[in-house]
Amino acid sequence: MRSDYDLIVVGSGAAGMMAAITAAREGRRVLLLEKLSRPGAKLKATGGGRCNLTNTLPNETFMARFGKNGRFMAPALEAFDHRALTAFFEEIGVPTHAPDGFRIFPLTHNAQTILSALEKELQRLGVSILCSQKVERIMTEEMHVTGVQTASHYFMAPHVILATGGLGYPVLGAEGDGHAMAQHLGHKVTDLHPAMMPLFTKERWGANCRADTIAKATIKVDLPKPRYKKLTATGDLIFTKNGIRGPVVLDFSREITPLLAKYSEVPILVNMTKGMHADQIHRHLKARHTADPDASMLTHLTTLLPASVATELCRLAGIDPDSTFSKVPGAAREHLVQLLAWTPLTVTGHEGFKMAMITRGGISLREIDPDTMQSKKIPGLWFCGEIVDLDGPCGGYNLQWSFASGHLAGRLKKYEKKRN
Repeated sequence: MRSDYDLIVVGSGAAGMMAAITAAREGRRVLLLEKLSRPGAKLKATGGGRCNLTNTLPNETFMARFGKNGRFMAPALEAFDHRALTAFFEEIGVPTHAPDGFRIFPLTHNAQTILSALEKELQRLGVSILCSQKVERIMTEEMHVTGVQTASHYFMAPHVILATGGLGYPVLGAEGDGHAMAQHLGHKVTDLHPAMMPLFTKERWGANCRADTIAKATIKVDLPKPRYKKLTATGDLIFTKNGIRGPVVLDFSREITPLLAKYSEVPILVNMTKGMHADQIHRHLKARHTADPDASMLTHLTTLLPASVATELCRLAGIDPDSTFSKVPGAAREHLVQLLAWTPLTVTGHEGFKMAMITRGGISLREIDPDTMQSKKIPGLWFCGEIVDLDGPCGGYNLQWSFASGHLAGRLKKYEKKRN
């Protein structure tokens, strides 16, 4: 059967563009198909438009941040880690830096810089890019890829890379069509949940604290099963009209949304005193009282928390914020200390995939060869990026994975079935 191309890449996000560039650099004829009118829509929105490309963590630590599935990415990172990624962008005219020593950005802090450089490199390499082409199915013959079908065309190639992403931000093209195509060919797709998003809470007192950011807050799940109690995250917390957001919430939502699918509510505990324990908090307040016995409880508490949050916690403990330490009954003081150590909140929901930056879940990693990113079921079918069952926290993790997996898939290394 005649092939128009050596490779067809479906999806023009970070993973798809990197896969196309890698294959084209190895001399292959590449077609990149995008269902939207322009490539890279989600990439352009990454990191609020600033495009946090990756971070400076060593590979082992980086993989650990992805949880139990993290080791799967070892071959991809070995071939294309953060150093290789920044060298690649330097090569195509995009210098980068890590202003905080951790997160790596283009010097411009503008995602359009990244997108423009990738498009320019695709054009230089002669990659054919067709937009407004939604792939409807992957064609096979005798269980081997032969090409793809869109609403109006057949495109033939012996290799197809699915880089269609997850379900997050449907306005940017996410529909789960890649998952459906993979399932049609016999691949398993794990349960899909929205991740990296704000959360709703039952409690409404946080609406009075919206003006303040709580630095280095720690969140943990308060469900009885031991495996849930191990779920924790630390970072900046922001209260909203109907819940919580901020970097720590974006990170932790990937743990919460699967639990909300099982439970109607998920109780959590939040430490907003930079990790101080109850006894440390009690000693701190007593020392403040000794130093200034006429000061109000609110004055003492603002050495630990913003005034808005301190006021609400006083009210929860039944304490007048203007009263002095010595005039507060012991039981009320103890209640307040416990609230300061671990403030209970109840997560009740979220806005679904509409506001999700990433998707938790995807094509089962058991059915993909980590050394090649090729399907173990269908020769000639490859995957990269968010479409697979791998997701990480904020901080350049997911973009690094997209670029690294795209680079590995684009090399089209062959998968050979192990003989018994």
